[in-house]
Amino acid sequence: MAMIALNIMPIAYISKGRRVDEIVKSVHKPDFPPGNITLLETIAANLSGMIFQILQRRDGSVLIPYISSGCKYLYELEPEAIQADFQVLRKLIHPDDIKAFAESIAVSSTNLTPWHWEGRIITPSGKLKWIQGTSQPELREAGDLLWNGLVMDITDRKQAQEKLQESEARYKAILDAIPDLMFRISRDGEYLDLKSEGANVTLLREEIVGKHVRELLPSDVAAISLETMAKTLDSGTLQTCEYQLTTSLGLRDYEARLVVSGQDEVLAIVRDITERKQAEVALQNLAQKFAKAFSCSPDSITISTLQEGRFIEVNDSFVKLSGYERDEAIGKTSFELNLWVHDRDRQNLVQELQTTGVARNLEVEFRQKSGKIITALLSAEVIDLDGIPSILAVHHDITERKQVEAQFRICAQRDRLLAETLVRIRSSLNLEQILQTTVTEVRHFLQADRVFIGLNNANLGVRTLAESVDPKYPSVSGWSTNDEDYLQELRNLLKDNLVRVVEDITQITVSAKVKAHCEKFQTKATLAVPIMLGDELFGALIANQCSGSRQWQPIEIDLLQQMSEQVAIAIQQSQICQKLAELNANLEHQVQERTAQLQQKMQEVEKLHRVKDVVLHTVTHDLRTSVMGNLMVLKNLLNQGVANGVEAREQGAGSRGERSNFPSSSLSSASSQSPIPVSGSIIERMIQGNDRQLTMINSLLEINSCEQQGINIKPELVQFSALLREIFAHLEPILTQNQATLKNLVPADLPLVMADGTWLQKVLTNLIAHSLQNNPPGLNFTLSATVEAGMIRTQIQDDGVAMSKVECDRIFDLHVRDPQDCCSTSIGLKMYLCRKVIKAHGGEIGVISNRKRGLTFWFTLPLFTSSVKNRP
Repeated sequence: MAMIALNIMPIAYISKGRRVDEIVKSVHKPDFPPGNITLLETIAANLSGMIFQILQRRDGSVLIPYISSGCKYLYELEPEAIQADFQVLRKLIHPDDIKAFAESIAVSSTNLTPWHWEGRIITPSGKLKWIQGTSQPELREAGDLLWNGLVMDITDRKQAQEKLQESEARYKAILDAIPDLMFRISRDGEYLDLKSEGANVTLLREEIVGKHVRELLPSDVAAISLETMAKTLDSGTLQTCEYQLTTSLGLRDYEARLVVSGQDEVLAIVRDITERKQAEVALQNLAQKFAKAFSCSPDSITISTLQEGRFIEVNDSFVKLSGYERDEAIGKTSFELNLWVHDRDRQNLVQELQTTGVARNLEVEFRQKSGKIITALLSAEVIDLDGIPSILAVHHDITERKQVEAQFRICAQRDRLLAETLVRIRSSLNLEQILQTTVTEVRHFLQADRVFIGLNNANLGVRTLAESVDPKYPSVSGWSTNDEDYLQELRNLLKDNLVRVVEDITQITVSAKVKAHCEKFQTKATLAVPIMLGDELFGALIANQCSGSRQWQPIEIDLLQQMSEQVAIAIQQSQICQKLAELNANLEHQVQERTAQLQQKMQEVEKLHRVKDVVLHTVTHDLRTSVMGNLMVLKNLLNQGVANGVEAREQGAGSRGERSNFPSSSLSSASSQSPIPVSGSIIERMIQGNDRQLTMINSLLEINSCEQQGINIKPELVQFSALLREIFAHLEPILTQNQATLKNLVPADLPLVMADGTWLQKVLTNLIAHSLQNNPPGLNFTLSATVEAGMIRTQIQDDGVAMSKVECDRIFDLHVRDPQDCCSTSIGLKMYLCRKVIKAHGGEIGVISNRKRGLTFWFTLPLFTSSVKNRP
């Protein structure tokens, strides 16, 4: 619309011989001639905006001497309605923009500065528009304010700007935050003080105050500043000057307002007026743009008589659009040039112009000189040229856009058809139904007379698998032939051409048999695409036009190619399903046989497990009974001091010099009862051996129970640091017996955990026992715990001997250990049980062999949550 508005300016040249800029300037006078108003109305009506003149009297009343008819397009209000009540415009302003609008008016009227405002309005029909208002308030002698201005529709520009809003938000925020700079400067140009908070440049007081303007400003700007300061001090009145500076934001325009602020000093208020200057330049160029718009507009603009449609003037864009040169068109009517595809379009245009005086965005078809049909949006208005009613018309070519829309619509239909076909293929195994639906959909999309799928089979010849045909034309469904030469010719036509495109059968060379076939089935044009299964030609997807010749479009050819691929998939899928059905029958038989064999094996395994459990319980029960009996005897002997008596006799012999481990009193009493020649240390080692055997037997039974029934933990909500202190209090005797120390570094404020204290005590006891068993006395332990990723990680580090990586990797596994292994089978079983316990808690366990010395056992437990609490 903005381009259409610019294109009406040549009329101002034609009418009364006046220049456009003179007419535009005349609007700023409240009493400009009525003749100019008429022409201005013509100009303004084609603008996507409104020209106005508002007189604000000193007593507060408002008079609107002039408002252009553009208000009907912009505000959907008649000029008379606005002139009767100017507040009706304020009511249309978007609620979020009313405050900014009021403030901009207040600032402009107070400072008599140019008014510039952008905001949103909501028209009576509910449309949201962005508008831009500019005006220059003029103070009249009587104290009245005269506002001459222009309100433009900038909705399109704003919509485009919104797409860049995110990337420009930071930049705009910076610009909006720039306040004015204030300087106190002496007559000779020395900076006395400044205020620069929030400015777009960083000015440090020590870098400015005391400096001369010539030191900080370019020479030309410094000269202007000094001259303006001198005028301000000499006249005692406000002085302004404008200049440009290169900043980090680029070249910017600034305005300095200078007032006397003291003896031989001025106060300079510096404001960034880049946007205002740009607006002024735009306004200065507006008249020139109007004058050039007619000839330079990319849209075709014509001026023709209303009655006959005889061309008076055309621009260069009309020449390009129509194909007629300027001298060919001027003086001729549109009918003589045969421009109208539909004569009624001209009649409808004239009727609307006679009724309303304007026509906007009428979609019409025109015929170019070459005969090509184009589509354009026509906007027109009736103007008066020396008393002759004429039409100012603007034609915007939308042919390409219409073609793109049509192409997009066709592509959408094609994509929908392909998607639906693919869904049918994936969701159905009924090949006949898939193929029949496919040919029906394709014929509907192509608007063809016949679409069918032909089968190529060496044994069955050529036959039709599916067909969709207009009832007016014969069906090829029952057609067949045994003529192998003819069939081979049909195969070669597809094989050699891949895609066979025939727009007119009569224009190609074919054999008499093919020609007769086409005549029989009334085929005038054909489009055929092969259906390939691998490298084999299975058949073809064929579209026929029987009503006449046809130019097949690329998108139609592409559709048929893609549909043939989908049909090939459907056929392959059907063949695979047939093979699967056959295989499935064989597979079911094999599965039954394998199932029977598996059941038999499972029964055998269950029998072996039962035997294993019986043997394990029987052997362990007998071993346990035997070991416990040995322990009772040995401990009884040790307690009665038998061994001490034996040692005393050996010491009395004096030949071996062995030291007694028991008191002599025990020796005399024991020797009189049972002089068994066994030392106390041997009995103790026998007791220890039996203890280890009993422990191993108990571990075997415990592990077997865990394997069959699982670890039965009973978690409770506990303070983990307190739980660890309690556990290690029970381990103190073991540590003391082995001369070991424990350094507890566990924080007291660890989170709560759900844990079974009894099982955790077994885990810690087993880990400590492993280190004690494999190291000499005097081992030092360090206990620590941290919270990591929702888990508590506990570490027990010792300074004993290290292990190889292989030993570390399998220490918690259940396996038969090497006789030379430092870790006994008993402790190995306990380590396996440790992992079972920690896993049952939902954690992990491991060991790290320190590079220098010792091992670090670690395990993790989940922190307390509702999910942990509810874990079965």
